[in-house]
Amino acid sequence: MFFQLFWTYLKIGTFTLGGGYAMLPLIQREVVDRQGWIDEEEFLNMIALAQAAPGLIAVNSAIFIGWRIGGWRGVCGAVLGAVLPSFLIILAIAMVFSDWKELPAVEAAFKGIRPAVVALIAAPLVKMAKSALKIKNSKLKIQNYLPLLVSLAAALLIWLGGVNPVWVILITIVCSICSCFFRSSR
Repeated sequence: MFFQLFWTYLKIGTFTLGGGYAMLPLIQREVVDRQGWIDEEEFLNMIALAQAAPGLIAVNSAIFIGWRIGGWRGVCGAVLGAVLPSFLIILAIAMVFSDWKELPAVEAAFKGIRPAVVALIAAPLVKMAKSALKIKNSKLKIQNYLPLLVSLAAALLIWLGGVNPVWVILITIVCSICSCFFRSSR
């Protein structure tokens, strides 16, 4: 399992530009669709945990999947595979970038990569929103749209309201806990 997890995350880390969020669609395709190591619901839960934990989302997801599939050996393989490509690429770029950064071709390449990175980040967000909004029995209820409404409210508070994201996270945690207690006491 060490080598299978290492190889899977090495491929993901090598061919993903834009960081951990850009890796999410590739991670989902590999661990959910191709390998079947976890299902889609567990993948969404893993993303929530990976975001809540300190550190990089790609490394946190590698830890989760590695542990789930292969214990400590799986963690080592997945994390090494996820981190090694970035480390080597950044090392190579750092060695030559100061000499090449003013070249028009290099500037154009970086400008061209930006829209692709935005699309790679937006794609899993749309997919997660669709998964979170699964409507059961074709009944339209506010509970089905609550995750979307909370996400939009949080984004607007941070973006337009200038609220610190830490406060938004803490408020949503407190509201979620209160909501769980309210629903369980019914």
